[in-house]
Amino acid sequence: MEIWPGRPYPLGATWDGQGVNFSLFSENATRVDLCLFDGQTGRQSACITLSERTDQCWHCYLPSVRPGQRYGYRVYGPYDPAQGHRFNPHKLLLDPYAKQITGQMLWHDHHFGYTIGHPDEDLSFDTRDSMAGTPLCQVADPAFVWGDDRRPNIPWDKTVLYELHVKGFTRNHPKVPEHLRGTYAGLATQPVIEYLQRLGVTSVELMPIHEFLDDRHLLDRNLTNYWGYNTIGFFAPTVRYSATGELSEFKTMVKTLHSAGIEVILDVVYNHTAEGNERGPTLCFRGIDNASYYRQSPIDPRYYMDFTGCGNTLNMLHPRVLQLIMDSLRYWVTEMHVDGFRFDLAAALARELYEVDRLSAFFEIIGQDPILSQVKLIAEPWDVGEGGYQVGNFPVGWTEWNAEYRDVMRAYWKGDGGRTGHLAYRLTGSSDLYESSGRRPYASINFITAHDGFTLHDLVSYNDKHNE
Repeated sequence: MEIWPGRPYPLGATWDGQGVNFSLFSENATRVDLCLFDGQTGRQSACITLSERTDQCWHCYLPSVRPGQRYGYRVYGPYDPAQGHRFNPHKLLLDPYAKQITGQMLWHDHHFGYTIGHPDEDLSFDTRDSMAGTPLCQVADPAFVWGDDRRPNIPWDKTVLYELHVKGFTRNHPKVPEHLRGTYAGLATQPVIEYLQRLGVTSVELMPIHEFLDDRHLLDRNLTNYWGYNTIGFFAPTVRYSATGELSEFKTMVKTLHSAGIEVILDVVYNHTAEGNERGPTLCFRGIDNASYYRQSPIDPRYYMDFTGCGNTLNMLHPRVLQLIMDSLRYWVTEMHVDGFRFDLAAALARELYEVDRLSAFFEIIGQDPILSQVKLIAEPWDVGEGGYQVGNFPVGWTEWNAEYRDVMRAYWKGDGGRTGHLAYRLTGSSDLYESSGRRPYASINFITAHDGFTLHDLVSYNDKHNE
């Protein structure tokens, strides 16, 4: 196979019409192998040691590779958890910039960088190969005819958001063709569009569609991570919601909704990944460069700083991690034509050293970006860390899920006394939260309930859960 030096940028696998450029960032690795796999048999067909390294990016160009090629990485370096390093070349790793991820995750103990059950726990080193049961990256072909597609650009004061789960919403719609239920294509069908238009919806907010994993402990109990807040690929739409397995299906969905005047907002989870805490699997970021990608305890780098309740927090202090997130956001706007984002546990993204900082690099970069500053930006303005509740404290240009509105409305409905003044503030734009910072009333995303609790019907019907 002919191998050319390639370029460090762009990161990921990039098809240019003649071949594919591969580039992977790792600051602390000592060697990187690119593994290619046969699409029919699933067997490894080539393993290429990347000899070119520029600005901490390992790269090559393969003129014979085409879209559809499946691949993964093995990354070498120190396995020293006490110093924050967890390299293990026995583990096949996903590309953080993969545009498509294919194959089902079939959990096994070999997916962990340490030996489960060993007395040294995660300080031990596992030498079993993890290729079996590991999803693979796939080189994507970005070609698509967008025609005259353009963003609806609904003004904020006219926006009516409808949060939905792609699978659940379309599985339950009786007029969606059965073979399209649970898919992006199902969401683009005429019965769905007509239903949304009858409701007066201007914008659909899709619960996570980035590639995510079902946690092993859930599968062991015959459960799944249904909501999808467990991301492993920030560029790849999850294939589990695809009727065709093609990127064009998601793009067609966006184009169809746009033609009906409906915006597409993505619920995105950039605060943590599916790799969990120090006892989690080694599938991607941990094996590529654990010390760069994750916030580690300043006292003991073996452990992670967890502001999310999910075991880890992405390291927003590292410029390459910020680049990953910004590149991902721009990709979804420029290549997939989405209209905005709702940021899960957004306060975690603004933590510089420890406290939430409204002037953090994350906000500054988005604020000056000519693309991202022009789309809809919605914060879930809290995380689970100390001082994480930040309703009213996000910068100009951002809107927020207004938990004060939610709580006051619920209390008023329930008949709690002394709420009239609070109710007036919420109905008139929550000026007590937003006016002093120069933000308009539309900075408040007014809601009564969302996926983190009862449906609206159950909220006004029951005191306790009824999941039977």
